[in-house]
Formats: sequence, C-alpha cells, structure tokens
Amino acid sequence: MKPIDFKKTEKDLYQPKSTPSIIDVKEIIVIAIDGKGDPNTGAEYAASIETLYGLSYAIKMGNKAILEYVVPPLEGLWQGNDVSITEAIFETAKKKLAKKKPSLDLTKARLEKIAEGLCVQVMHIGSYDNEPATIAAMEKYAIESGYAIDISEARRHHEIYLSDPRKVEPEKLKTIIRHPIIKK
Repeated sequence: MKPIDFKKTEKDLYQPKSTPSIIDVKEIIVIAIDGKGDPNTGAEYAASIETLYGLSYAIKMGNKAILEYVVPPLEGLWQGNDVSITEAIFETAKKKLAKKKPSLDLTKARLEKIAEGLCVQVMHIGSYDNEPATIAAMEKYAIESGYAIDISEARRHHEIYLSDPRKVEPEKLKTIIRHPIIKK
C-alpha cells in the first residue's frame, strides 16, 4: 500500500494559500513542544526545531523497518487511515534520537492528539520577524468574516513549520499559522 501524501490529499490543511482562510481542523496527532519568545534568538528554539525534525526522521526511518504501511511526516504532523503514530513508536524514536543526539532535551517533546476546530489560517512565507503583519492580516480577515479570535489555554496559537530554518534562507521559510476562532 502506498503512503498517503497529505500535502496533496489535505491541501486545505497543509498547503494553505498566503491569503487567510477559515478551516475546521479535525483531530490530528502531532509531536509538540511548547515554546514562547522570539524564534530568531536563543538556543531553546533551535533545540526544539532539532528535536522535532529528529523525532520526525526517527519515526519515519524506524517505521520503514517495522511497518509495511508508512505515514509520511509533515514536519511534526502525523495522521493516517490504517496506521497512526503510537506512544510506543514515539518512545522508540525518542530513544534512537537520544543515542544520536544526547545533548537534546527530549523530555519537552510529547505526542498529542489535538482537535483545533474552527480556525483562521494562512501560509506565512518569509522571516519569523515578519509574522506579526501576517497575523494581523489573518485576524482582520477573521473579524471581517464574522468571527472572533478564541485564543485561550485550551485553544492556542499554532505554527506548523514546513521549512527547516537551519537549511532554508529566512525569506523562503514556510510556516502555517493558525488561530482558533468562534462565530460572533
């Protein structure tokens, strides 16, 4: 059985346009690391990115030897019809990455099911420094479309990194930005 390419089958979720849109995000499984602050500075963000990419790669490569049906990663996001990433697969990937990169703090990474629900989203292309303007346009679009931003402890700002900032020039970085919303 051929792996599902979610960039093609779920374009609205994983290949949004650079103009804002409203979307209902059903339950997905993610590798998550909580963070805050400026992504351009500090070792914590760089270590988080290295951890996300390292775990994604370890899961992808580990499953090729274990499973006949492999769900390809989308920079930290995993979802499948017949196979989903289990806690056991995730823990195995953490052990493999710990051997390869013992300096990484893998205790911050977790496997999590989230159902973001109704969101406004946009594809931000460029430096993280320019995200505030993209977010402002996204939030303006939501309000003009009859929604209110609904960020809380339970529903948060999400960024899905499609580009590895260690390998891609800042002006070419692709990041999906999502904010939860509610109908006014």
